[in-house]
Amino acid sequence: MRLRWANQALRWYFAPEYLHLERVDPRRPTLFVGNHSLYGVLDVLLFADLLYRERGIVLRSLADRNHFKVPVWRDFVAQTGAVLGTRANCAALMRRGEHILVFPGGAREVFKHKGEAYQLIWKERFGFVQLAIEHGYTVTPYATVGAEEAFDLLLDSADYMNTPLGRYLKRTGIADRYLRGGEEFPPIVRGLGLTPVPRPEKLYFSIGRPIDMARYRGQEDDPDVLRRVRSRVGRSLEQLIAELRAHRARAK
Repeated sequence: MRLRWANQALRWYFAPEYLHLERVDPRRPTLFVGNHSLYGVLDVLLFADLLYRERGIVLRSLADRNHFKVPVWRDFVAQTGAVLGTRANCAALMRRGEHILVFPGGAREVFKHKGEAYQLIWKERFGFVQLAIEHGYTVTPYATVGAEEAFDLLLDSADYMNTPLGRYLKRTGIADRYLRGGEEFPPIVRGLGLTPVPRPEKLYFSIGRPIDMARYRGQEDDPDVLRRVRSRVGRSLEQLIAELRAHRARAK
């Protein structure tokens, strides 16, 4: 009930628009791969809400471990169908034929630096491609545009690490042990007025063409194949983002 109320409120607040829903086949287990927006949570709920309302799909998100460290919040995250984003959990969901959502950029892409809006920050992560090939999963890129403009980014993790406190945390090794080198400092943002509440920016979603992994079966341990497939997914996602931004510009 709480989740339904939250989704209704989000639809009213962000007035989402969705493109190419016809590309989603509920009978075909799919790994949806998306771009994480700054503090990317609200747009995730809206995408999952769409798939459930229009296609009857219960989307299982692979969530960062930090979500499960916060009391109350972790219970809400679990209610959305999210699980801890480990290879073992992803493989278990695939064996059951679940529809899965992953953001290869993880926390680093959520805690963006200034000037990184709409950039994919995937580092050297190939696990999602490897598991999709191994289990013969369809990969479908999907893009979100609008959430980045709901905030002004005032201070990012790089700013923190340039302060005396940040330099101390780096020098003592605390930043490397507990904060991924300082990347897990959440940015300071301004949204509605002087508050961190996001502005009611219209959100846009676009679903890309499904990519069948069956042709790569048996090649999940080939680094060249993994890099080539990941690049294909990334290029498709970047194209969707560019098309959505152009669509938004025409709509205004």
